[in-house]
Amino acid sequence: MKSERKIIFHGQYFQDFFAEQVPKVREKISYVLQLVRTVERVPEKFLKHVEDAEGLYEIRVEFGSNIYRIFCCFDHGNLVVLLNAFQKKSQKAPRAEIELALRLKDEHFEQKKKSDEKRSSNKKSKDF
Repeated sequence: MKSERKIIFHGQYFQDFFAEQVPKVREKISYVLQLVRTVERVPEKFLKHVEDAEGLYEIRVEFGSNIYRIFCCFDHGNLVVLLNAFQKKSQKAPRAEIELALRLKDEHFEQKKKSDEKRSSNKKSKDF
């Protein structure tokens, strides 16, 4: 049995976006996040790699005639890090949103690296 993916948030971007949505949209977003969490091979309709953006994916949510995108990345395979989100109003994702997501992804891994280094340093000092 495959373990579920864990979903975490980087910053407050996604939570702020989610809170602004009407209940039916929040319900649909929650449904798609549950798919991402539990389905081993998530269909491209719901999760797709962003072209020309290394390691960046978009979770795709449609509700009525509205389209929403939630940028995310993977950290150690079973950890999905939610970054920023927006309501899509044109054929292509706005470059500014992609650049923000890439910046947030880099920030996440930089903070994680510093945290890991600090933990490693603390462990070494306890060994003495």
